[in-house]
Amino acid sequence: MTTPVRSQYLRIKKQHSDAILLFRLGDFYETFDDDARVVSSELDIVLTSREIGKGEKVPLAGIPYHALDGYLSRLVKKGHKVAICEQITDPKNSKGLLEREVVRVVTPGTIIEPLLLQDDANNFLVAVVAEGDVAGLAYTDVTTGGQIAVTQLPFNALAPELDRLQPAETVVPTVLKSAILGTTGTITTCDAPTLEMSRQALLNLLEVSSLEGYGCNHLPLAIRSAGLLRRYLEENGRETLNSIVQLRTYSTEHYMTLDSQTRRNLELFQNGRWNDPAISLFAILNLTTTPMGARLLREWIGQPLLNPESIHKRMDAVSWFCAKFHRVKNVRNKLRLIADLERIVGRIEARKISPRELIALSQSLEALPNLLQEFNESDDVIELNQLISQKVIWGECDEVALLLRASLKDEPGQVGEGTVIKEGYSPELDDVREASRNAKGYIARLEEKERDRTGIRNLKVGYNRVFGYYIEITKSNLTQVPEEYQRRQSLTGSERFVTQELKEFEELVLNAKEHLEELEHKLYYQICEQIGVRRKELLEAAAIVAHIDVYASLADASDRYGYVRPDVNDGDAIQIVDGRHPVVERLIPTGRFVSNNAHLSLTDEQLIVLTGPNMSGKSTYLRQTALIVLMAQIGSFVPAKEANIGVVDRIFTRVGLQDDLSAGQSTFMVEMVEAAGIINNATKRSLVILDEIGRGTSTYDGLAIAQAVAEYIHNHPRMGCRTLFATHYHELTKLADTFPRIRNYTVSVAEEDDNVIFLHRIVPGMAARSYGVHVAQLAGLPKAIIKRAWEVLSQLEQGSINASFSEQPSLATHSASNNETQLPLITSTIQPHKVIDELLSLDVTSMTPIEALNTLHALQLSAEDSASSIDRL
Repeated sequence: MTTPVRSQYLRIKKQHSDAILLFRLGDFYETFDDDARVVSSELDIVLTSREIGKGEKVPLAGIPYHALDGYLSRLVKKGHKVAICEQITDPKNSKGLLEREVVRVVTPGTIIEPLLLQDDANNFLVAVVAEGDVAGLAYTDVTTGGQIAVTQLPFNALAPELDRLQPAETVVPTVLKSAILGTTGTITTCDAPTLEMSRQALLNLLEVSSLEGYGCNHLPLAIRSAGLLRRYLEENGRETLNSIVQLRTYSTEHYMTLDSQTRRNLELFQNGRWNDPAISLFAILNLTTTPMGARLLREWIGQPLLNPESIHKRMDAVSWFCAKFHRVKNVRNKLRLIADLERIVGRIEARKISPRELIALSQSLEALPNLLQEFNESDDVIELNQLISQKVIWGECDEVALLLRASLKDEPGQVGEGTVIKEGYSPELDDVREASRNAKGYIARLEEKERDRTGIRNLKVGYNRVFGYYIEITKSNLTQVPEEYQRRQSLTGSERFVTQELKEFEELVLNAKEHLEELEHKLYYQICEQIGVRRKELLEAAAIVAHIDVYASLADASDRYGYVRPDVNDGDAIQIVDGRHPVVERLIPTGRFVSNNAHLSLTDEQLIVLTGPNMSGKSTYLRQTALIVLMAQIGSFVPAKEANIGVVDRIFTRVGLQDDLSAGQSTFMVEMVEAAGIINNATKRSLVILDEIGRGTSTYDGLAIAQAVAEYIHNHPRMGCRTLFATHYHELTKLADTFPRIRNYTVSVAEEDDNVIFLHRIVPGMAARSYGVHVAQLAGLPKAIIKRAWEVLSQLEQGSINASFSEQPSLATHSASNNETQLPLITSTIQPHKVIDELLSLDVTSMTPIEALNTLHALQLSAEDSASSIDRL
């Protein structure tokens, strides 16, 4: 027969079958059945069992209620959804089975616990709906509260936007799940409401009668995505809904779109090889003081601007700090006094705020007026004037500070212990405190009085939770116990008693304690509700602080690293004088980085073919050019002596060789897919970075594809975009003889005896050699391999195709014995085939891509016939 508590558990578990149910039983959260097995395994805690009927046991694993946050963090990080079921009736006032219900469902996108969050990054919850080739997207960060942002965009633009947001959790209708499987974070399914249901839900949430003023009234999928987001929060994060006070509509067309490979290749937020966030553009520029500023800077880097006027407004603010650098120091000192206002407001609305966090809020708000004084002379800097013009916000925030100063103790304890609310704030609470203190004082005096009355000098008055207050007397003194003492408990060496008077005072003490706990909780959450009324103003103040912090950070970076203000305009030229890579220059000794110029224009140097050996700096040059453009378009100063940047609508990168094993794609397929994405999406305003395209296949195929891509970018009327094209195919340098806007550049090299020195200087011209064997030597290949490579290279350069296979010392035994030789692989009597003559006679520069591929195919068939002849020999 199932016990009542078991039946209650099964009923609640059925309602949350997709989550681990933490079921509150006294001082523990218990899990049962399969949940217990999962929790035991994931948290490395003991799996036991519990009897639920006659002889029937079920698996059991529990965690202490006071340690919930730590265990919850581990479960959520492992991708689990957790439902927290609390006792909602007081055991003292209830008979029989306690009422229980799920008060919160924790998912990766609805967490608010500080232990589970990254200070310098948002924890976005995203909802997506789609119809045909159009999608609606809504997102929010429940930890910072405030707003839902919505947009409607082409479905093929959805992936880059999700990649920008890096959501912790994405909610989609079931039919859409397979379409976004590559999305970062957890993917959760939920039925999407209709358009009308979504619209009404948003009207109710925002307490308005129309969405006209929010800019999304004509965007049905944007509205539905917001409705889906609200529904999911209603079901899983209900306590966070109250913090949402704003709906913001945005358009991805106002910002530069950065796809995942560009973000990865430019190492905006982490190093591509080691996934180290400390080696990234964000790490270099992030000199912010507050978590809010760090999150805003991350947003700017991931979403560069397209409007030169908006870009220069940001730069004006950075320039204001740079003009008198003491401003940065002064502002930073005041910013250090400001806590994470956004997340504090979010936790207030969720009723998860601690007294110490409210004290931090109070101190932060008191610091705001002093921060504002720094901008009394901001001249005509539009961005800064707009920030300080919102003085009314600061005044309303000061009201919150006054409330907190009047109500909370400077060093508060835990709510309910009488150590949080300041004396004088609530006369009723003061009376209860006094009654409690008097009762406790009486208990202390009672011990001395009873010792005098009974003559028992070691008589003690004590307390425990089971028996309450008692008088303890050792057994050697039992003959002196007064008749009115009532025996309560016998111990080995003593006995415990109570008196009627002790019972009465005990009841007074306990009632006072219970009343004190109840009243302080009530007052505390009343204070939180009063603060919540001003949540919109508090969040606006947080946004002001974040912007000030970012401007000061960018100015600090400019001063520390020697950046200059670029000229950003609507022109088509990118002109950089003495540009540097912002990350690489910080990783090497000061003064060792070699700066380089860059010039790209749609009228002359549109496509740069860059040749040179590996390790000479080609990839660094390509990336630094793209990074300087990106930095300029977020409003930052740039690492250069001078920079003139014609706004770029997108930056595309095809860099490095890698497999995508999860998708079953080879290195070459990944390369071609990425190249196709660039060709199909780039415009005349784009900046394209191509590094070694075509290396993932045979030499002839790779060369043909590389040349065809270069020609297409140069000639196609939709493209013709600014392009840096690094290659080892020296044959591509001949394109400059035919195409008017293609130029050749190379990395200069100095040769001294047998040594090669890479100068890392980009100069006009083409590489004379590839220096591959030199690079292999620098990489540490065995001397035997290097020696043999030089021999083979020498023979190849002399035109002896088969000489490299002639009788030579075996690499495997070269270092062991110079007398052992390797048998010839093929005879040296076979002469160069007619394929070579045909290949040399081709006029490659005049061939179209399709003609080149057809010709190469014919030559390949001819070569196969030759290979068959060799096999028969």
